[in-house]
Amino acid sequence: MTRKEPEDYFALAQRDEQHRHWKLAKRVLTLVFFVAVAVLLFMLVDNLNWLEVKQALRAYERETLVTALAVALVSYIAFSSYDLLGRAYTGHPLPVRQILPVAFVCYAFNLNLSSWIGGVAMRYRLYSRLGLRVATITRVLSLSVFTNSLGYIIVAGFIFSVGWVKLPASWGVTTGVLQIVGALMLMVAAGYLLLCQFSSRRSWYWSTHEITLPGIRLALAQAGLSTLNWLLMAWLIFILLPDAVSYSAVLGILLISGIAGMIAQIPAGLGVLEAVFIGILHHQLPTASIVAALIAYRVIYFLLPLMIACVVYVVLEGKVWHWQRRAGQSDPVQDIPGVIVIRKATDHHPNPLHEKH
Repeated sequence: MTRKEPEDYFALAQRDEQHRHWKLAKRVLTLVFFVAVAVLLFMLVDNLNWLEVKQALRAYERETLVTALAVALVSYIAFSSYDLLGRAYTGHPLPVRQILPVAFVCYAFNLNLSSWIGGVAMRYRLYSRLGLRVATITRVLSLSVFTNSLGYIIVAGFIFSVGWVKLPASWGVTTGVLQIVGALMLMVAAGYLLLCQFSSRRSWYWSTHEITLPGIRLALAQAGLSTLNWLLMAWLIFILLPDAVSYSAVLGILLISGIAGMIAQIPAGLGVLEAVFIGILHHQLPTASIVAALIAYRVIYFLLPLMIACVVYVVLEGKVWHWQRRAGQSDPVQDIPGVIVIRKATDHHPNPLHEKH
């Protein structure tokens, strides 16, 4: 271990101070945005006639609800398949019949209760009990998160760049600004795919992380699945809204609400999705119809899958002993380099909590 000079301590203190300031600014920005969304939502629904909302909900035909349920099912299958890409990337041997239920449970909990509960905590618990090592789970999780982000970048980049999203003038964001943002997003997505195809260097190190590129076939599968998932989510809302709104408009508004939800950091984007949709569409549709469609969307895409996921989770916990016993009779799971590997240069002795690479 090298001795720290006073200048080193001063530099570290400065970096810690800047980090604290950034965290404070981020919290203040989040709070301001949350308050702004709450105020906007209150103003938009202040005179809402809930009897009209109830009537709009009752007016849905059975065929519409069945179609919406089918779209939601395909969307969940697409998202759960991200973890199948993670298996192809890391090479872990878990079968599809174990991966898809775990991914479904994590996705449903993630949507309703935040990523830390569904996307992170439940993945580590369930996959570790099935025999995967911590580093392998981290790679699967990282690939899933990036895959979903890649689809958003591609779809939003296209929608924004062609100018299909028209924001209210009071929001202060012009169509030209969105087109520039969209073009930049498409360049990012294209750059990633080009790197996966042509880069001779497959791994980079950033701080304590190793980032390894997948092959082009896997990258294209990422782009295809995640794009499909975002298109299906928008289609579900489109089905539930009156015919006066185009699919492209619904897709664009959903993508805008995704940015707002990421800033607000509210579980399930509760209130954010509603505020954005009402704020943009209230001149085209009755507010009661918009609210009814979003309530139906939350029931079909959020609450119903969460109820099913709770049952599936109990079943998984019940079967895990059987799976663990079968796994114990076979070869141990091998840890193969993947998306992110945590490296600690100061570790000189084996640690059962960290893989050696």
